[in-house]
Amino acid sequence: MPQTPTLVAMFDSSCFHRNLYQSKEESCSDLYYQDNNLLSGSLEALIQHLVPNVDYYPDRTYIFTFLLSSRLFIHPSELMARVCHVCMEQQRLNEPRLDKSQVRKIAPKILQLLTEWTDTFPYDFRDERMMRNLKDTAHRITNGDEMYRKNVQQIMQNLIRKLAALTQYEELITKINAQSTDRMTVLKTKPQSIQRDIITVCSDPYTVAQQLTHIELERLSYIGPEEFVQAFVQKDPLDNNENCYSDRKKTRNLEAYVEWFNRLSYLVATEICMPVKKKHRARMIEFFIDVARECFNIGNFNSLMAILSGMNMSPVSRLKKTWAKVKTAKFDILEHQMDPSSNFYNYRTALRGAAQRSLTAHSNREKIVIPFCSLLIKDIYFLNEGCKSQLPNGHVNFEKFWELAKQVSEFMTWKQVECPFEKDRKILHYVLTAPIFSEDALYLASYESESPENHIEKDRWKTLRSALLGRA
Repeated sequence: MPQTPTLVAMFDSSCFHRNLYQSKEESCSDLYYQDNNLLSGSLEALIQHLVPNVDYYPDRTYIFTFLLSSRLFIHPSELMARVCHVCMEQQRLNEPRLDKSQVRKIAPKILQLLTEWTDTFPYDFRDERMMRNLKDTAHRITNGDEMYRKNVQQIMQNLIRKLAALTQYEELITKINAQSTDRMTVLKTKPQSIQRDIITVCSDPYTVAQQLTHIELERLSYIGPEEFVQAFVQKDPLDNNENCYSDRKKTRNLEAYVEWFNRLSYLVATEICMPVKKKHRARMIEFFIDVARECFNIGNFNSLMAILSGMNMSPVSRLKKTWAKVKTAKFDILEHQMDPSSNFYNYRTALRGAAQRSLTAHSNREKIVIPFCSLLIKDIYFLNEGCKSQLPNGHVNFEKFWELAKQVSEFMTWKQVECPFEKDRKILHYVLTAPIFSEDALYLASYESESPENHIEKDRWKTLRSALLGRA
């Protein structure tokens, strides 16, 4: 079986998109190379290039790149059917009398391709058509020789285990979301039930930062790499069928991750606006500054940005008397690190530093890199929008897809890190389920704490008191 370096190492190298096993297609006029780099090709030729034969196995970076990006113009189930068809025709696996020696030459390579597909893009196989094609192809190989039956069983067991874990995770997220309620509703019905705040649950900001990292890494681990591409799938440029891609926008885990960011931001703002006394609000701000600083030290940039976003919400930032009591030096440094100017230059520099530390890490703690997710999505969006998927000659623009794959492959490494910190279920439960204020309720709490400063704020305060509290 051809062996290649790890995926990220290959994408990080200067020739990350060089195919190492090109003997099959180099002479094909439907694939265009420049300096030994594949830049474009017809869809049919690219599919042919994915399928191994006796003398050829595609480079691992090509497999990842094509399986990741091809969904922009062909449904995974259709791709799987075409790959299986090429396998059958090429190796004559559909003939009643199979040549066992021929099967033994090609079977390990076909099984390796199926292993890479099921390992890296397991969520594709939630589609019954995908699973049917997988079983059919595997059956034709094992039907010819018993020695590969165990390999197929291993592929299927690993895939089923991953899909079962995903289902369990999705059910857990649904359950957590059902437990999370609006704080204003709870205040009106059971005010005594939410006397606690984050500091009463855990007064140590370092421990809270570690628990946030637990949540981040768990949710990251369930995001499929294809979700970053599927988030932007619209109509297929190579097909005139309006509705053929309606089921492709499967980005549930990515959406759940973005929702977590929003929840954390609103939780921070709620915790700051909730206390009646100014000194308690100031203490809460300083607490979250320390949590954010520890997130930065850990490499948890997503939680860091969520906390800063919460502290920069208007209902929080307008509390001038509260902020006057806060020592803001540490906050100013964090704000500088996450400053959006120059396309987040400071953050990107810090992210590169964390990524470099991760490469040479001796412990899981040093390996942690949790990027600011919304910016990663934005980067991939602009890369997708900025380059055409199809060239004027009808070829697929594979140069664009190398770049997409390079960005997503880095994420693939970061999401596989195991969290080194011990879980604290009490803190996790609070952070995930504590009632939070809506935007209107945050403004009301802010005005109740520090009076409106102008007529616009006074009018809004009256409206909110009437709408949320039933008071004039």
